[in-house]
Amino acid sequence: MKKVFIILICFHLLLIDKSYSQAPVIFQGENIIIGNSLSILEDKSKILKIEEIQKSTDFTPSDSQTPGLKLSNSNFWLKFSIENRSHGDDLVLMIENSTLDNCELFYFKNGKYESKNISTNQRFNERKYPHQNALFDLNVPEDSTQTFYIRINSTEQMILPIILGAPQNITNYLINHDIVWGILIGILGVMIFYNLFLFISTKDSSYLYYILYTAFTLLTQITLSGYTFKYIFYNYPAIYNKALVVFPGLAGIFGILFIQSFLQTKVRTPSLNKAFILSLLLYSSAVIFRVIGLGTISYRLIDISAIYTIFVIYIVATKIALNGYRPAKFFLLAWSVFFIGLILYILRNSGILPYNFYTNYTMQIGTTLEVTLLSLALADRINILKKEKELSQAEALRISKENEQIIREQNIVLEQKVTERTAELQEANEELHVTLEDLKQTQTQLVAAEKMASLGQLTAGIAHEINNPINFVTSNVSPLQRDVKMLFDTIDTFEELSLSDKSKQEIGQEIEQYKEDLDYDYLKIEIDHLLKGINDGASRTAEIVKGLRIFSRVDEDDLKKANLTDGLDSTLVIMNSLINSNNIVVERDYNAIPPIECYPGKLNQVFLNIISNAIHAVSQIHKNNGNGKLTISVKEEGPNEVSVTFIDNGCGMGDITISKIFDPFFTTKDVGEGTGLGMSIAYNTVKKHNGTIEVSSELSKGTRIKITLPIVHQQQAEA
Repeated sequence: MKKVFIILICFHLLLIDKSYSQAPVIFQGENIIIGNSLSILEDKSKILKIEEIQKSTDFTPSDSQTPGLKLSNSNFWLKFSIENRSHGDDLVLMIENSTLDNCELFYFKNGKYESKNISTNQRFNERKYPHQNALFDLNVPEDSTQTFYIRINSTEQMILPIILGAPQNITNYLINHDIVWGILIGILGVMIFYNLFLFISTKDSSYLYYILYTAFTLLTQITLSGYTFKYIFYNYPAIYNKALVVFPGLAGIFGILFIQSFLQTKVRTPSLNKAFILSLLLYSSAVIFRVIGLGTISYRLIDISAIYTIFVIYIVATKIALNGYRPAKFFLLAWSVFFIGLILYILRNSGILPYNFYTNYTMQIGTTLEVTLLSLALADRINILKKEKELSQAEALRISKENEQIIREQNIVLEQKVTERTAELQEANEELHVTLEDLKQTQTQLVAAEKMASLGQLTAGIAHEINNPINFVTSNVSPLQRDVKMLFDTIDTFEELSLSDKSKQEIGQEIEQYKEDLDYDYLKIEIDHLLKGINDGASRTAEIVKGLRIFSRVDEDDLKKANLTDGLDSTLVIMNSLINSNNIVVERDYNAIPPIECYPGKLNQVFLNIISNAIHAVSQIHKNNGNGKLTISVKEEGPNEVSVTFIDNGCGMGDITISKIFDPFFTTKDVGEGTGLGMSIAYNTVKKHNGTIEVSSELSKGTRIKITLPIVHQQQAEA
């Protein structure tokens, strides 16, 4: 059937005489719509001149009161004749479409065709009549007929209500037109401000989207009617041309956001809600294309977006309404009113309905009623939410009372359990108190054991160190006593010789002989050597005693300034015998550092523990082969820090051992060789000094321990 219908239409068109010309418009004084009296020609080349158009036989008669031209980049020519039967020569022709890009009227005068042009690409103040519609003055003498041509083009859909009338009648028509538009704009403005106040008080996003939707809908209507060109963009025609699509696009975007928020589509129809994504993309694309200058494409996208969105909205709203959500029913009513107005507007443009005062504003009235009904729907939604809130509060109050009763009952049970638990806790507390006292005693005993172990190591080292110089002294005393006795005997012999009667020559010979027998020269050398040995032994003993005094400071609980290098040297003196017995080379790399505020005795204990561990680690690898090495370096790290670094080439440690090195009672030594408290005490001592201790090690290669200490103790620095 569809193919047959198309064939019949084509056959009918072939029978039309293209040379046929419409009958002239008979004007008798009243306003008249002349759409049925037009002939239309499409100039796709856009190069035809009026002289060529005048001779053309390709005009097609219009069969509509308000011709609608297809969306195209072509020039369209309109041809009509006017027979003036009124009582005046001056007529006004009005094309009631403010979106035409160019509209040029051609008329024959003084033997040639002249033209008048009105364009939305010109500034508004360049027009003769300050109105957004195209208005042309026509001069047709009474009882005469004259033919006119109009050339138009536009990137928008061209619906052409063309009205012919006397100047006063056209003026009255425009005044009534502006009054109706003023009423519609006022109603929409009231809706915007009323809901703006509601949004400020409720902070409901639905009101914000409604306000933006209504605002851009209003801007769309007054832009399509040309009022924004007349009052806002009068000096910016390019902006007006873009607004013809930008405003409808934004109205569509915010309309969709309003629907999603108002109908709660994400919750109530999550699957259908995804269909709005395409609507948003289509509207956004239309706006973008219009901004970058693709006018025809943007207009077509707006049409596609509107048709698709209307279809989706009806499906979504109907489904939600059928599920019993009352705001959706209000929305369907409002949207249906708008849709009816839109259908009436389309029927008028199609010529099915007459073009008159009532059908001229169907879309605007439908839009106004829709916005008003949506505002009422929002108000009803507030009532629903208020009722739901009251029900929720009542339910919450009921639950609160039930909870209160449950809490009372639970409190009684809890009080009993608390009493029982309190008694258990008191008993457990007493047991913990006893256990804590036992732990304190055990801790004291362990610390004392560590001190005794250190004291034993210290005593062994001191005994060995002092024994060598003392032995040296005692071994030199007997020879020295013998030599001194020989000297005393020599003195006695010389005294007897000096009192004898022998001559000086004889006394001198006997003295020389005695000295030779005594080996006097060797005796002097031997005495000097023995005295020097005794002196060295005594000095070494004094040095050891001094080191011991520095190491074991009796005032170690007092914070005082001390030199770290003195403490290190005293520790090495004490550990000297152990170092020598393992044939370990100790290298000192001392840089100049200032005295630091510390507890000297406690730091010496730290040095002793670290050096002792280093000696043990080195002996495990080198076993007295002379390759063992311990390097101790001291330097200033910053404005308030010094560091002491111990580096050995011993057996080293693995990651697991390093992670446990500061744990109490952890040791890698054999049973009986260590308590496992040395490094734990060292860590706590460094921490007490507000310092840090870092350990890095590698198996079979050695260990590096770095201690960083503040020069000025933190407590005093804060004070």
